[in-house]
Amino acid sequence: MAKKVVATLKSGKGKDFTKVIKMVKSPKTGAYSFKEEIVHNDHVADFLKDK
Repeated sequence: MAKKVVATLKSGKGKDFTKVIKMVKSPKTGAYSFKEEIVHNDHVADFLKDK
């Protein structure tokens, strides 16, 4: 599936978007999980800043 996403992002208007992966710590267990999202290049900093 990742190959399909990357191929789509490299063509046309897909260059305006970035796949962002953020590590999030669970407040209950203390374990880390990963949150993946495809966001517009202008909103990458906002995505990483939010908790």
